[in-house]
Amino acid sequence: MISLATILQLVRASISQPLYQQLQRALREAIEQRLLRPEDALPPERKLASELAVSRLTVRKALDGLVAEGLLQRRPGSGNFVNRTRVEKNFAKLSSFSEDMRARGRVPRSVWLERSEGTVTAEEALRLRLGPGEAVYRFHRIRYADEQPMCLEYATVVASCLPSLEAVDKSMYEALQKSGHRPVRALQRLSALLLDAEQARLLQARERDAGLAIERLGLLRDGRAVEFCRSYFRGDAYDFVAEFSA
Repeated sequence: MISLATILQLVRASISQPLYQQLQRALREAIEQRLLRPEDALPPERKLASELAVSRLTVRKALDGLVAEGLLQRRPGSGNFVNRTRVEKNFAKLSSFSEDMRARGRVPRSVWLERSEGTVTAEEALRLRLGPGEAVYRFHRIRYADEQPMCLEYATVVASCLPSLEAVDKSMYEALQKSGHRPVRALQRLSALLLDAEQARLLQARERDAGLAIERLGLLRDGRAVEFCRSYFRGDAYDFVAEFSA
């Protein structure tokens, strides 16, 4: 981790700014240059203040600004930690979680919560435009990137679109592509929420932390629905962007 001497050198590099802004800039540069890496713990505020010869108020004001920017995370009782880099997800592009993470140089993996076969519920039948009693596969899992839990995914897939339940290993979209049933477009709805106790536990967050919920209905080229998915994302890890043109 970056030394206090390095931070001190960066802080004293500019005398035209207030001290808290100098410290804020120094820490920001250290994070951006990966001298401070994701999940690194900063020294305690008292130690920073003492060794940098500034007041604790100056240190607190600098850290507050970096917390507000999303670069630091304050964990009560533990201290201040460098946040993991947020992921930008193009809301207008239909791609899988695994594809998104690999494209950003991150390593995706999943932990299964449930993988089962059954018949449609009333809601699934309505969403997927299926008749009563039709077969579906359900895939519930925690999605990770570089060992950080990013989202909870609850997907229901029309059973006739996959050869078997076991066809889905790491990527559901790869399995659907192999069977010739990968969605080519989707209807998506995004909404904000506060994580409940169970969601927070699975995502290693705190209850009532900010989160994002996405409902996605995946459609084939002929308009048939193939998947209905609800995903719950950590609000501190994801930004969703969309491009529009006139």
